Amino acid sequence: MQYGICQLSIIPVRSTPDEVAELTTQLLFGEHFKILECRKNWSRIKTIFDKCEGWIMNNQLFFIPEEEFNSIQSNKEIKHVAELISFVEDSNQILTPILIGSCIPDTPSLPINFNGNVIKKAQSKANLIKTALLYLNSPELKGGKSPFGIDSAGFTQMVYRINGYHLLRTAKNQSAQGSALSFVEESEAGDLAFFDNVSGDIDHVGIIMENNYVIHVNGKVRIDRLDHTGIFNNNLRTYTHQLRVIKKIV
Repeated sequence: MQYGICQLSIIPVRSTPDEVAELTTQLLFGEHFKILECRKNWSRIKTIFDKCEGWIMNNQLFFIPEEEFNSIQSNKEIKHVAELISFVEDSNQILTPILIGSCIPDTPSLPINFNGNVIKKAQSKANLIKTALLYLNSPELKGGKSPFGIDSAGFTQMVYRINGYHLLRTAKNQSAQGSALSFVEESEAGDLAFFDNVSGDIDHVGIIMENNYVIHVNGKVRIDRLDHTGIFNNNLRTYTHQLRVIKKIV
């Protein structure tokens, strides 16, 4: 088994070994992974945090030895970048921009200096909304996890991850986590609302705010009204998503 770490700002992870293939997810700086298969130009990887599999280009692949991988695995205090954009400096004093939610690893293969703000431990539930608002107006991108492109489940996952909580990668899988609530009125700011499509499959998620609002991704990260029917878009004057279930994770 071989192991790697993301040494770039963002690395796309695709469904097949092709530059035009669907984006499955993204790696942000400092995320580590297992390498399942190597080909001439592409490698299939499995992320450690959420067990996503996909393909990355070999010219973006950065190997680390097994002992460093195991050391990262055993470190329970992961540092997550808390600012939208900041920089790391390598041993040659070259700067690399990194994004909110990136990890700051302590590993010899990736020697860096970082003086920005990080979150090391689980934060209070109230901090979830503060983090979510940092992504406001980020454009929608299927498979995205950054303020320059993000999907609904990537948005909720990153907001929770930055604050020290673990969510899976898709809305469907996230909906199996936590405890279900019976009514919107029972929810608190920071709880998750899940929505289904016409086939009854859960395909969307948002973070509940106070006073019956929800912050979610629909074209961009935006704030809309939420009630027992679903999400009401004031600009369109219509419901855009049908409520399926509310979950308390924290």
